[in-house]
Amino acid sequence: MNYISTRGASPSCSSAEAIRRGLAPDGGLYVPESIPVLEPEEIEALARVPFADRVVSILSRFLTDYGQAELRRMAEEAYAEEKFVPSPAPLVPLNIYSDRMYFLELWHGPTAAFKDLALQILPHLMTAAMHKSGTEKEVRILAATSGDTGKAALEGFRDVPGTSVVVFYPAKGVSDAQRLQMVTQEGANCRVVAVEGTFDDTQAGVKEIFSDPEAAEALDRSGVFLSSANSINWGRLAPQIAYYFSAYADLLAAAPKPPLEPMQMGEKVNLVVPTGNFGNILAAWYAMRMGLPVNKLICASNRNKVLADFLRTGTYDRRREFYRTNSPSMDILVSSNLERLLFELGGRDADKVATWMKDLGDKGSYAVDPATFRALSEVFVGGFADEQGTVKTIREVYDRFDHVIDTHTAVGFNVYERYATRTGDTTRTIFVSTASPFKFAGTACDALFGNGYSRGRSEAVLLDELAAESGMEIPAALAGLAEKPVLHVTEIRPVGMKEEALRPF
Repeated sequence: MNYISTRGASPSCSSAEAIRRGLAPDGGLYVPESIPVLEPEEIEALARVPFADRVVSILSRFLTDYGQAELRRMAEEAYAEEKFVPSPAPLVPLNIYSDRMYFLELWHGPTAAFKDLALQILPHLMTAAMHKSGTEKEVRILAATSGDTGKAALEGFRDVPGTSVVVFYPAKGVSDAQRLQMVTQEGANCRVVAVEGTFDDTQAGVKEIFSDPEAAEALDRSGVFLSSANSINWGRLAPQIAYYFSAYADLLAAAPKPPLEPMQMGEKVNLVVPTGNFGNILAAWYAMRMGLPVNKLICASNRNKVLADFLRTGTYDRRREFYRTNSPSMDILVSSNLERLLFELGGRDADKVATWMKDLGDKGSYAVDPATFRALSEVFVGGFADEQGTVKTIREVYDRFDHVIDTHTAVGFNVYERYATRTGDTTRTIFVSTASPFKFAGTACDALFGNGYSRGRSEAVLLDELAAESGMEIPAALAGLAEKPVLHVTEIRPVGMKEEALRPF
């Protein structure tokens, strides 16, 4: 399986080379030359194997220059029991008396967010890719984060031989818990830098560094090769495809008591995905193209609703006010992974995609052609929830189902409820739960105890009170954060990102 660029000006390459590079030399994103398809019996077979084997089954179809035994070793190490408690991707029914709605909880890993599912295996894929390329260079991972990718990348690559990692985050654009997780990060090969501005500023800065020939030359002289841990890297995106198949397999394996109905192979499901950079829902789309029975992909945005507007109109326009919300990981106006979807739905026309991306850079907007818009509308549903609606939904879900959810999951639930009311759609639905509610304890406590409750209370107090009310344990990744020493204090303007990326460790 070779990989090609969405912009068409870079030669094709192997899967290992695509992972090693992260971003194609022409500024495009790597996609597989073809999309493999699973037969129904192959999907059914996943119900009888553990999560690591499910991941191997999916990755082996995309990463053909990695051996099966090699991938199995990586998956078993990445998803070891001590890292994911109780398991990597448990499917939890909202109500034991209903077979209609489930949470896919992706936050039981080392950093309490869904990024762990990909960023625990990416270091294995990356170091193997460097070995397969025959290079002895150090690989330096650059990551822009809106809150969760940064910590997951730092934890995944911490002290991995032959690697270093530099994470940029918007100084005022993450939650207190997310910031503390990053600035207290240990590891001799880890660097964390706060950037004035938004996530889009940090993401644009990282992309500029990747395309800067002077930066590449300077790093080359130092024996360093740049790569990415963001979902622009296919090695980040491919493992995410696996957990959608895993969720469906768990539904097939479930044996509900009458009158609840067991899942039948081929029955379609809705997938509700809160997303900002479009990677998580793009992985769901790839799963659908690979044969996963999907009815609708429900794309949930917060008040930065550029994706919701695009799915409604076919015009992507980032020229709008930017909002800092209580679901900060989705505070994004430039959704990088949408480029991959447009390439696929636009007939794999690289010239057309390159024109749209140029228009986005030069004019701040682009409009897709009618055929591409029709293809989008057949599968995707867009919607958004503001901050008040998010808080209200956290409370409603707790009252109705005795579940406490984080703000991003609440955005998804809010958007789905309005969709279901409007359409009458009763398809079984899986809500992708992307983070532990403890990462947003202030907002969760405001929802449960009353507006303004969190004001004046420390993060440690809020964590304890949320645990007492919900009966949930504080994730190990968050317990005692306030007592850990702050190790990273650098704050810069976007213009200083290149210097920080090149600075030796």
